[in-house]
Amino acid sequence: MSKIKVMNEDLANKIAAGEVVERVMNVVKELVENSIDAGASIIKVELLESGVKEIKVTDDGIGMDKEDSIMAFSRHATSKLKTLDDLFNINSLGFRGEALPSIASVSNVLLKTSDGKVGTMVTLEGGVIKDVKSCDLVKGTSITVSNLFYNTPVRLKYLKSLYTELANVSDYLSKMALSYPSIKFILSNDSKELINTSGNGDLLKTINNIYGLVVASKMMEIVGENDDYKISGYISYPELSKSNRSGITLLVNNRYVKSNEIVRCILDAYHTYIFKDRCPYVVLKIEVDPFLVDVNVHPTKMEVKFSKMDSLTNLINKVISDRLSNKTLIPKAIEDNVEDNYYEDNLEVNYEVNDRELDKDKKLEEIKFDFDITKSDINNKENIDNIENKDNKENIEYEDTRLKNMYPIGIIHGTYIICENPDGMFIIDQHAAAERINYEKYYHALSTHSKNTIDVLIPYKIELPNSEYLILEKHFDILERLGFNFEEFGNNTIIIRSHPTWLPKYAPLLAIKKIIEVIVNNEDFDEDKFNEKVSITLACKMSIKAGDVITMPDIEFLISELRKTKNPFTCPHGRPTIITYTKYDLEKMFKRAM
Repeated sequence: MSKIKVMNEDLANKIAAGEVVERVMNVVKELVENSIDAGASIIKVELLESGVKEIKVTDDGIGMDKEDSIMAFSRHATSKLKTLDDLFNINSLGFRGEALPSIASVSNVLLKTSDGKVGTMVTLEGGVIKDVKSCDLVKGTSITVSNLFYNTPVRLKYLKSLYTELANVSDYLSKMALSYPSIKFILSNDSKELINTSGNGDLLKTINNIYGLVVASKMMEIVGENDDYKISGYISYPELSKSNRSGITLLVNNRYVKSNEIVRCILDAYHTYIFKDRCPYVVLKIEVDPFLVDVNVHPTKMEVKFSKMDSLTNLINKVISDRLSNKTLIPKAIEDNVEDNYYEDNLEVNYEVNDRELDKDKKLEEIKFDFDITKSDINNKENIDNIENKDNKENIEYEDTRLKNMYPIGIIHGTYIICENPDGMFIIDQHAAAERINYEKYYHALSTHSKNTIDVLIPYKIELPNSEYLILEKHFDILERLGFNFEEFGNNTIIIRSHPTWLPKYAPLLAIKKIIEVIVNNEDFDEDKFNEKVSITLACKMSIKAGDVITMPDIEFLISELRKTKNPFTCPHGRPTIITYTKYDLEKMFKRAM
């Protein structure tokens, strides 16, 4: 008896569903793409419990007649490919004919559709058609998917949290709105509206709908083409950047795709314009002959291969580089959030500083530092002790005897502090030392759950992209635990009314944004790892930099505070804070000793 048999259609659909439908976002993606291919001008996505309980996608496209509405749930049934040649000239988002049967096989589906002549309602359970009847419906299609993965409990078990699923849906729909600015996209969850784009065809206005006014106001248009490709879209001013790549949207023939090679090309074009490990906001639309691109790489159709990648990357690099080099990129000194706009653009300073470039006459009170406390407090040691005792009931008074007393002589290259004692000469990196001091200060405050707060005179308003706000909303308890007094203010916006006293006093808004950034980028929350990440991030960004001018009393105070840390020898990143030349080493170099 033959052992090899053709699997039944239900089993084949469930296997296909494992490739096509992994989470809620995949279902929304397939249904929305069908709506776009149907010529819809309005697409509405309604979710219940982030789509785990129910997903409803409604459009005003061409709809289907009764025969097509039934055939649509057959495997490999599609109206988009008819011959082999069509596979090499794909102009639609969908083409496999696997999405609807795969979705139906792991859920309950209710389809209502009309081609303007007759309305049809099809009911399916686990991929099996249970009922087909006529219904009244305006031209278009409405598909309701409920109880996703009810018959595949293993896949249901491994769905992410509701916030994560919703954030993924929101992020995907945002990308599609950027890809099709002429289509009005509406997303709601549990009757709460999250996205509502204008659909008027203006890409910059859609960017405003998705990312907010601050981002939209700092974008510049790009256009370019060569013999193979045409690109257009918007790129951000260098001052506007993120710590991850989520602000980069790549669209190939209006299809949202992911490509590490193109992203690297974009970052290369921004080289020397933005800091390392920062990414700009980019909406890049690539138009190409379908014959030169293969979208049939993965069932999700989010990976593509180009036949002339060098031609594309050269074009992207040239267009972006030319646009940046021909634009005046001086950040405005006065903005709504002055602190953020200044310090966000000046997070790091090159370590190789020529001392001729330093302003030796610069007034010290104009330099804004923070190593443990603000610069204005450096000469008031009594005030410092009062602040520390107020912030932490257990004031840290630890002095490392491994680091012997040393006496500062001066500073070279605006970065390296020269000290001496009977044992020899010591060189301290002022930035690394300040990082270590601040790191332990912040880590102690976070670990002891310090609740001392300070009210702000003018509340800080922070607006985030929808997908990031959903993750932050899930972790509002973290902000509360840290001592922030805040409230929601409209869509994707919070207002900070007070913050912990341990935040750096010269740039609290930037510190708050850094904390939120850590929360958003680390959704799998672990308190110890979170405290570590926040402490390192704040210590790095809020400490004095190479090239900052400090006085001799400042140097003495820095050394004193460094001696109180638990590990005065390295910064949080592992770089040395101090190196030494013993007296013997010096005498040996000058041939005074053998």
